[in-house]
Amino acid sequence: MSLKGKVVIITGASSGIGKACAEEFAKQGANLVLGARQYVALCEIGQQLETQYGVRVVAVACDVTQEDHCRTLIGQAKLTFGKIDVLVNNAGISMRALFKDLDLNVLRQVMDINFWGTVYCTKYALPDIITSQGSIVGVSSIAGYKGLPGRTGYSASKFAMQGFMESLRVENLKNNVHVMVACPGFTASNIRNVALNKNNEQQGETSMDEGKMMSADEVAKIIVKGVEKRKRDLIITGQGKLTVWLSRWFPALTDKLVYNHFTKEKDPLLK
Repeated sequence: MSLKGKVVIITGASSGIGKACAEEFAKQGANLVLGARQYVALCEIGQQLETQYGVRVVAVACDVTQEDHCRTLIGQAKLTFGKIDVLVNNAGISMRALFKDLDLNVLRQVMDINFWGTVYCTKYALPDIITSQGSIVGVSSIAGYKGLPGRTGYSASKFAMQGFMESLRVENLKNNVHVMVACPGFTASNIRNVALNKNNEQQGETSMDEGKMMSADEVAKIIVKGVEKRKRDLIITGQGKLTVWLSRWFPALTDKLVYNHFTKEKDPLLK
């Protein structure tokens, strides 16, 4: 479908994949409603996109862990544009700690953002997306296919998101609603810098070599193209595709390979 003139809501739009998606949708002529906690950054992004691409952009301060914030975000889109065509559930946070060591509030916060944020926004946008026969996108992760060590909460949240999206897809099969799950592999962004440690604090620096990862801009191009073509599932990186395939056919081998991979992190949790 053509995205020109469509109304696209993106959560977590102030940085990383969300910000890159905002620019890519704007390039295609879509009007945007951007949500994130960093309101000043959102406004700056919105002004830039309006000037550069001639689209309309609305910035909304939104903490997706708060149901009323999500209701307001969706309501602002309807108030401004009168319709909703695409919802991109991108807001997310990661964590890095062995389960035996962590404060359980880490898991609660990760689930609140990654899973419940998706549920809240989708709940309030769904009636309008049914009307427009539009798209609901969940930005998940390879961690939603394969549990990753030191990321129990993150993997759990992405498994939950994917189960929710799959059920939603079947429920709306005859409504012609497009439901897409996009699973990037490791992507160069700030998600690892702000990942929560065992004490529920931001770890402050990445534990991986960001230079070898796919860029957020590359991921955004694939996601937007997936919306245009109404794709079902996107496993974006070659490493991700291999991990999913191996996990399906050789699960015990995959466990060993994943374990070995994570022993090579900076300051590894596994030895």
